[in-house]
Amino acid sequence: MSVPRGRRSSTFTRLLRHGFTDPSGAERLLDSEALSTVRSDPLLLDALGATADPDLALLGLVRLVEAQERVAGDAGRRELLDTLITAKPLRDRLLGVLGASEALADHLARHPAHWQALVTYEPSDLHPGVEEFERGLADATDPDSLRVAYRRCLLSIAARDVCGTTVITETAAELADLATATLRAALAIARTAAPGDAALCRLAVIAMGKCGGHELNYVSDVDVIFVGDAADGADEGKAVQAATRLASHMMRICSETTVEGTIWPVDANLRPEGRNGPLVRTLSSHLAYYQRWAKTWEFQALLKARPVAGDPDLGEAYLAAVSPLVWQAAERDNFVPDVQKMRKRVVENIPAGEVDRELKLGPGGLRDVEFAVQLLQLVHGRADASLRSGTTLDALAALADGGYVGRVDAVQLDDAYRFLRTLEHRIQLYRLRRTHLVPEDDADLRRIGRSMGMRTEPLTDLSRAWKRHTSVVRRLHEKLFYRPLLDSVAQLAPGETRLSTEAARERLVALGYADPSAALRHLEALASGVSRKAAIQRTLLPVLLGWFADSADPDAGLLNFRKVSDALGKTPWYLRLLRDEGAAAENLARVLSAGRLAPDLLMRAPEAVALLGDERGLEQRGHTPLEQEVMAAVGRADGGEQAVVAARGVRRRELFRTCAADIIASYGTEDTPAVADQGALVDRVGGAVSDLTAATLAGTLRAVVRDGWGDTLPTRFAVIAMGRFGGHELGYGSDADVLFVHEPREGVSDHDAAQAANKVVAEMRRLLALPSADPPLLIDADLRPEGKSGPLVRTLKSYEAYYRRWSLVWESQALLRAQPVAGDKELGQAFIDLVDPLRYPAEGLGDDAIREIRRLKARMESERLPRGADPTLHTKLGRGGLSDVEWTVQLLQLQHGWAEPGLRTTRTREALAAACAADLIPGEDAAILDEAWVLATRVRNAVMLVRGRAGDTFPSDGRELGAVGRYLGYGPGHVGDMLDDYRRITRRARAVMEERFYGA
Repeated sequence: MSVPRGRRSSTFTRLLRHGFTDPSGAERLLDSEALSTVRSDPLLLDALGATADPDLALLGLVRLVEAQERVAGDAGRRELLDTLITAKPLRDRLLGVLGASEALADHLARHPAHWQALVTYEPSDLHPGVEEFERGLADATDPDSLRVAYRRCLLSIAARDVCGTTVITETAAELADLATATLRAALAIARTAAPGDAALCRLAVIAMGKCGGHELNYVSDVDVIFVGDAADGADEGKAVQAATRLASHMMRICSETTVEGTIWPVDANLRPEGRNGPLVRTLSSHLAYYQRWAKTWEFQALLKARPVAGDPDLGEAYLAAVSPLVWQAAERDNFVPDVQKMRKRVVENIPAGEVDRELKLGPGGLRDVEFAVQLLQLVHGRADASLRSGTTLDALAALADGGYVGRVDAVQLDDAYRFLRTLEHRIQLYRLRRTHLVPEDDADLRRIGRSMGMRTEPLTDLSRAWKRHTSVVRRLHEKLFYRPLLDSVAQLAPGETRLSTEAARERLVALGYADPSAALRHLEALASGVSRKAAIQRTLLPVLLGWFADSADPDAGLLNFRKVSDALGKTPWYLRLLRDEGAAAENLARVLSAGRLAPDLLMRAPEAVALLGDERGLEQRGHTPLEQEVMAAVGRADGGEQAVVAARGVRRRELFRTCAADIIASYGTEDTPAVADQGALVDRVGGAVSDLTAATLAGTLRAVVRDGWGDTLPTRFAVIAMGRFGGHELGYGSDADVLFVHEPREGVSDHDAAQAANKVVAEMRRLLALPSADPPLLIDADLRPEGKSGPLVRTLKSYEAYYRRWSLVWESQALLRAQPVAGDKELGQAFIDLVDPLRYPAEGLGDDAIREIRRLKARMESERLPRGADPTLHTKLGRGGLSDVEWTVQLLQLQHGWAEPGLRTTRTREALAAACAADLIPGEDAAILDEAWVLATRVRNAVMLVRGRAGDTFPSDGRELGAVGRYLGYGPGHVGDMLDDYRRITRRARAVMEERFYGA
């Protein structure tokens, strides 16, 4: 039948206005024979336009009508359409489901009679319970009929959901109740199939996860644990085997896929030992496991345990037995590291391309809320039984009522959680597939937005609401953990609930604070009162407390923050910087909780906090600008002592800059991951500290000369860096190894020149060793000719004479790192020209010299390692440590430096790379040595940062060792992995060293 053009145009416009995206296709469906009796009824078009996807709803309706006609004939078709037009409740429910779920439309097309389930609801049907669903499944006698009956019940839940008859919590509870009824029905089918097994055993099914918490999704694994026992008179072993067969059959009934689809997978991996453990255990076996072997996350999972099927007495006995263990979990030794690892593991396993769409596990997702609520329950539920709910929002409400969570915060999180769960339900309902990814297709997003009541701009409104709610949840750590701590010490508004002192202490202990009483005193000092300063602190502290808790020593972080705040609290820019510059507050928290060195440096000049405000503040400055600043400070000072104080002040600030940049790069921040190239970090620190030491010595030399002689010293004078200093490899705790060389000026006697040079050296050492709040800079000249018994300073000719007549092979080796750093540049270069033939001997070393070097190394290994030190963990002299790598590289330089220009460098890593490029050492061996050298250097730097004093081995104190681990990139609880990795890496380096150095 042809349709007049005017009518078609008018219908087309009406369809667009009612939300159809394919009006032409909709016109064809409306004109089909299936809808011939209702196509012109305006009620139908209005009802379709009210659905989430009118096109999908219309297509599903046509398919249903056609299927009904095939099954029940024309009378059946007319009954459906007449009821559809005359009964608004059916119209809304049926079209609402068809417009939201393609999968349920498919089900209705296969089972058209099921539309009758949506005709009307008795009052008791509005919120059916387990018994009601059991009646709906009562006729199921085999797996397929159970699947069909399950979908029929699911159809009624979805209808109530999309029509707004139920809220999200009620829908989730109904889905959990339907799952309970289904598990019971599946178990009954399994028992009927194996009556002998059923007679032998008692079996209880314990729901876990969302099913246990009465908050199930449309499509989700149903987590369970099975508990078995012997029936009266039965053998326990045979009974457990029989129970295992029943449980396995029950799982297959629910999990297998047929033409009717799958109900849902039954997942028993939360059982003791996971998938490697027996499927069914007795109650006593469960208890034995939980008391001896269970991890913290397993007790967290038991928060939602609920008997749902099988033997009710056995299920209740299981719950009664394990519940006390749940509420003791927070007292476990590794509670804090365990929960920190669990929290971080959430995001780590998400594919990078999905993290921004991951609704459940992503940042600001459902798991964040659930995890935080459960952790608070574990902490405070020991003493407060009102918190022991398995349902997330019920538990959140109880936490708010008890003052453990702020009321406003609880409301915001409740809203966010409800929104995210509704979004999750709408995504899954479409095809009844288990997914937590927000779709990318606009059509999907439009349908979801409309199903959630966003009709004007569904895509824009959905995106905006999702971002708003995830932003709230991203702050859940602040909201749920720290804000109540501040409320316990701050001025509260009338009617607010204060977290009790004991509860606040428990909270701090759970977060890893070892001295919660002291922490509370710090919080009170920082946040109490009504001043603007206290108000800003109350805004900052929740976030800072979280960053402190992520460190190995939260107590130190909080104490140091209080000290800095006390010193700068009245400075107008300080709190404003932390509040307004996002990076500054996190950078400060990382620095203050990473160890002693950086906070000590900061306490002596708190204004250096300003360096943390932007990336440029942490950039390495280089030798020239540092030396210019030091020289300018020296030039402004009155007298040598004041000049050196000024130079040491610059050094203190720049050391803090270097430490802070190193810590932040090593730890990473919320927005910037830790730097992966450990070698680059080592080079940056070594270069920065070496440049700073050179600038400080140059400034000190200038101050000494100016005080004693004015503009010109009677002798030309130069400072030659040696050892790590010359190699640009100084660590935070390194001394400055140097040689001093001078050359009398024309007309000055050798005696007068030597006297002046010695006075310069003595005064430099005195000024740099003066007691001060600044870190000391110790000058070590023991590598000079004749060592400690030789003169501190020599003329160039004296050096030449000594090296020509008396020089030993170890001195040639030491000179490999000689580098002028201060004083007369021409004299410094002349010294380098003098020693080059010694350190790069023509044709390389003779056999005797090589044997001597090897003998010296072996002697050093046997005599210089401190008594009691673990040779596998000593970074300098231990197996595969710095000495092993450096002596191997230096032997190559002595042998081949005359022929290979790349080896003529003072830097270990550069020389090693050059040796590899010249095929003097295989690339694999070079990489092994480089990795060990970088790691050992990092450990030494870490020890100095953490302890505030130098050390060549790992700390014995647990917190200090943990802090070293965090600096090296190892999370809480992985100290053992760090030590194992160090031993493995250095063991490989030792093997290379023995082959390349000793020729083994």
